[in-house]
Amino acid sequence: MIGYINGKILSLSPETALIETASGIGFEVQCTGAAFSALSGKKEGAVYAYMHVKEDGVALYGFASTEEKEMFLKLISVSGVGPKMGITILSGMRASDVAAAIATNDVKRLSSVKGMGKKTAERIILELREKVSVTIKTEAAGESVPVTVGSGDEDAVVALMTLGFTRSESVKAIARAREQGAASVEDIIMLALRGM
Repeated sequence: MIGYINGKILSLSPETALIETASGIGFEVQCTGAAFSALSGKKEGAVYAYMHVKEDGVALYGFASTEEKEMFLKLISVSGVGPKMGITILSGMRASDVAAAIATNDVKRLSSVKGMGKKTAERIILELREKVSVTIKTEAAGESVPVTVGSGDEDAVVALMTLGFTRSESVKAIARAREQGAASVEDIIMLALRGM
């Protein structure tokens, strides 16, 4: 399995890069927007790769970072989302934005990607919200807090939003409550309210 390609950039377009390795073999790689940006204007470059084998051939997909590749692998694990759709999603949004959209159930943002329907966006959120964590910057301290919103926390998010808090404030408060050991929805809400 090919996981990383480093070498001379023979040709580059917004969708595809042709990279010649030291062994003289040129690999044609379908790239995300971030990978294209990272390679642009350079004579040599590298991408993290995923090799997809199917009945009618083999395709290589390239990513700017391991985080982007991990998000791609999560996306293609969703039924109905193939590698081409995964690349399209990551070319339309950064991996961190995809994670944020999934964690906050933002169907509208996710379905804004070209070729992505509302049902596919909903399926991605449903299947990945337990597997995706997102880093949210807290405005006051400027620190990054990793936040995972699971289906169990969604009830708490809705309850806090009903009380007038924004979704972002609710997600952050729930993350703090979880760090303090809250497990049940009631405990999470109670601790979240104290911390607001």
